[in-house]
Amino acid sequence: MAVFSLQDFDGHEQVVCASDPDSGLKAIIAVHDTARGPALGGCRMWNYASEDLAIHDVLRLSRGMTYKNALADLPFGGGKSVIIGDSRADKTPELMAAMGRAVERLAGRYIIAEDVGTSVEDMATVRSVTRHVAGLRDGSGDPSPATARGVFMGIRAAADYRLRRNSLDGLRVNVQGLGHVGWDLCRQLAGEGARLAVSDIRRDTVERAVEAFGATPVDAEQIYDVEADVFAPCALGAVIDDDTLPRLKVAVVAGSANNQLAESRHGTGLARRGILYAPDFVINAGGVINISYEFGRNGQGYDRAAAFAHVDRIHDTLLRIFQRADAEGIPTNIAADRIAEERFRPSRVA
Repeated sequence: MAVFSLQDFDGHEQVVCASDPDSGLKAIIAVHDTARGPALGGCRMWNYASEDLAIHDVLRLSRGMTYKNALADLPFGGGKSVIIGDSRADKTPELMAAMGRAVERLAGRYIIAEDVGTSVEDMATVRSVTRHVAGLRDGSGDPSPATARGVFMGIRAAADYRLRRNSLDGLRVNVQGLGHVGWDLCRQLAGEGARLAVSDIRRDTVERAVEAFGATPVDAEQIYDVEADVFAPCALGAVIDDDTLPRLKVAVVAGSANNQLAESRHGTGLARRGILYAPDFVINAGGVINISYEFGRNGQGYDRAAAFAHVDRIHDTLLRIFQRADAEGIPTNIAADRIAEERFRPSRVA
């Protein structure tokens, strides 16, 4: 594949293929930008149908981390890694150690963390061969609670800005996906009196949410058609597309899923329909904010209170994005991109 000519290639500083025949490792590490510091981003293990799809994914995700880290005001650039394989069948300690050695060879340009298909335990294995790793159990641990907290604060900001509501009591929220982040988001929303409709491919998880939060169960394919105030995508990406966008009956889209827009133009489509979009790489930054605090502030170690106070600032960041989008007459995803680029590419933007 000709990487430089790919649509997802965006001036990436480094794209590295790593393999280890003994463990079966086949991985790609993409360092997008290090202007603000070493590239920080998770390691995804996925059974990609082709190597081409793996390359597309790692290029897109690493670019997203640059923008996410810049808008979160972190001293890190953006990077990502993917391991090609089935995390349930192919992942072994030997494979993760081999991945750690690949990271070590980059000499600190990339800091690895957990993502889909990898875990805190996997990062502990990686730590045995490289110090360039975050998201450890003796550090910040599972990033899901911080991610959910950020999405919760983002929904508060969007409800305040678009619906002029300073309370979530009675707010109707459709939550798509009840994984670790989606579940904890439901817990926080229900605690504030929000009325939830939930969908997930796992029927038993939906039933537990109905019991725990008084949620209304919705078929996975029908969640787009349920009238509400907020649609919170917390599962797969690319859920806002030509088919689903006209079906939405909400005022706000705000959730934790990565790459929610199938294409950038769907952000324009949401704006034209009067739907306020909280850009995913802004609202779901709580996890990376949290793990960034493992590297300490002012010579101190991980400080959970300081980390979560930083996560709460997602609320104000989103308000600035919404205000700029309205002032310039542009979609919120474009406004977010511009603000991020002013932070990591000031000479190019000026």
